[in-house]
Amino acid sequence: MTTQQVLDIGSSALVVAAKVAGPFLLVVLGVGLVIGILQSVTQLQEQTLTFVPKLIGAAIVIAVSGSWMLQSMVNFGQELMSAIPQLLNG
Repeated sequence: MTTQQVLDIGSSALVVAAKVAGPFLLVVLGVGLVIGILQSVTQLQEQTLTFVPKLIGAAIVIAVSGSWMLQSMVNFGQELMSAIPQLLNG
């Protein structure tokens, strides 16, 4: 296994991780930003007001795109497992 192959596998893993985590993180960031602005405007500083909407948003993202996220990770794992003989033979 060459250094380039290791770098290719690592970069592919990072791309899959970013694709899977991206929607989840964007929704939680957006909800947190909106709730933070509302808290600043109303001067209501309650910690549970930020946690519960983020949790609900995260659950919705997982419900809507969870199967796609899982399929992306499974495809990456299958591609990696099928490439093992080629990687070991050089």
